[in-house]
Amino acid sequence: MDKLIINAAITGMVAARKDNPNLPITPAEIEEDVRRCRDAGAAMVHLHARDTDGAPTYRKEAYQEILRRVQRSCPDIILCVSCSGRAHKTFEERSDVLECVNPAPEMASLTLGSMNFANVESVNSPGMIKSLAARMLERGIVPEWEVFDLGMLEYSHYLISRGIVRPPYYCNILLGSLCTLGASAFNLAAMVRALPPGVTWAAAGIGQFQFQTNAMAITMGGHVRVGLEDNLWYDSERTRPASNPDLIARLVALARACGREIASPEEARRMIGFPARADAMAASA
Repeated sequence: MDKLIINAAITGMVAARKDNPNLPITPAEIEEDVRRCRDAGAAMVHLHARDTDGAPTYRKEAYQEILRRVQRSCPDIILCVSCSGRAHKTFEERSDVLECVNPAPEMASLTLGSMNFANVESVNSPGMIKSLAARMLERGIVPEWEVFDLGMLEYSHYLISRGIVRPPYYCNILLGSLCTLGASAFNLAAMVRALPPGVTWAAAGIGQFQFQTNAMAITMGGHVRVGLEDNLWYDSERTRPASNPDLIARLVALARACGREIASPEEARRMIGFPARADAMAASA
């Protein structure tokens, strides 16, 4: 099987420090946590920004500081940012992060449909999806599809057929959220079977389903998203707060037990199909 791409979703927009003392919130904390995640085996980092009071923010200035810090500490890691509609609803808010430069994000999340979380809705209208996809295409940013049920995945075929999303294709399959598809082997297999051709896919489990879903993806030849955004606990009994590097290290051990090595960021870029980077080509010259 291919080497394993590990996508570290380290902060999210819901949990607070009181929920887990290891949660990185400030730009400095995020920078340090990403460095430790990179050392543990992460090739990609999925970033959310917070205000000084810890609340989620869409502002590109907040993201820009995080991106610059992370690139300084981990110049090779793939930078992915969030365009979530859970807290911020307008196109102007959700696309603001796509205007970051020096560095610009290489990837950005694109949820392919509306859904309910446990206590709040996430509205992603067809118009919003198309507008965000168009802005990403314009900026040379690869969409990180977020799919929570089969309808969202079916919609990806339409988006491809109309040229709204273009290669390379990368998809996160997220299972186990209360109001969407449950975390079972049957559901993951059905989602993978419904993927369009040429998609690099990863699976994530919400809360108590994180490790099991990651493990299924590893044994099926897919990739993984893991981190405190999706799960705050290391054990199912909720006695040990997790840390992002510990969650990654556990998956690295499992992958190697299954005969899979871990992809570096540059290997992940080649596997996904990113255009060759000028700095990488210069380094190899």
